[in-house]
Amino acid sequence: MIIKRNFNPVRVIGYVRSEIVFSLLTGVVVWALYRYGISQVALPFSVAAILGSALAIFIAFRNNSAYGRWWEARTLWGGIVNSSRVLARLIITFTDSHAHQPNYDAARSVSFKKQMIYLCIAWVHALRLHLRGQEDWDALKPFVSDEDFSALRQSQHKPNFLHLLTGRKIYAAMGNGTLGGFDSFQMEGQLLALANYQGGCERIKNTPLLRQYDYFTRLFLYAFMLLLPLTLIGDFSRLGIDYLMLPVSLIISFVFAILAKVGEVNEDPFENRITDVPLSALCNTIERDLKEMLGEKNLPPAVKPENGFIY
Repeated sequence: MIIKRNFNPVRVIGYVRSEIVFSLLTGVVVWALYRYGISQVALPFSVAAILGSALAIFIAFRNNSAYGRWWEARTLWGGIVNSSRVLARLIITFTDSHAHQPNYDAARSVSFKKQMIYLCIAWVHALRLHLRGQEDWDALKPFVSDEDFSALRQSQHKPNFLHLLTGRKIYAAMGNGTLGGFDSFQMEGQLLALANYQGGCERIKNTPLLRQYDYFTRLFLYAFMLLLPLTLIGDFSRLGIDYLMLPVSLIISFVFAILAKVGEVNEDPFENRITDVPLSALCNTIERDLKEMLGEKNLPPAVKPENGFIY
């Protein structure tokens, strides 16, 4: 996610270099043809105006849709942060509430709380890796037992398997007296919320923005950049400043190209790019908060923005 307010102009131009080169070449060709007497290439400006209006509608729809996907992804991860904290609180308080019971085992309860909260942390990291298509599953090893990690490596859907492990441990704890008979109800509610957030993220990940809007936006953009010099050269030549047609055409094309690119980079929010939802920072926040709830002092360092970007 981009934090800084100002962008590097070189990097911005790099995003639309293909469009800039295309616009520059078409402008030079049109200017040269007109200068050497082929005035028939000039078109009325209304052609560019009509096409530009259609292009603006496509870009606006695509950008609104792309931002909607990005913001929904951020909202879902906000829910993951909250539900993870609530689930950790329930695990700790429900377990501690049975300290007065005759079958209470302090060491067993402490071990259970750590296992469960570490599974919560493992799940958010697994979901991050799953959404980004990364395979660094060894990053989960500190949070699960060797036996569970071996089974996890064999599963095809790691976050789902970790939720299954969590559910099994809850009901095993109810069986041995670590938890009471009704403690699972609220925990199951939070697990359901986390599963729903995961499903929402996977829906965004696996369902691309309508391809027809992507294709026709690019097609109309290049058609607009092709026709724009043809519609400007006549007016600029009559004013005796035909050489200004090139920079004006280039600036207008640059503006439309940037507008189109803004939507393109936001439509997939889980690709580990600078414009994406900062999953690493959110997972780091959850890990730090949950370990602190366990009473641990050796917390991982907080993820900070680097050069105006946070991942």
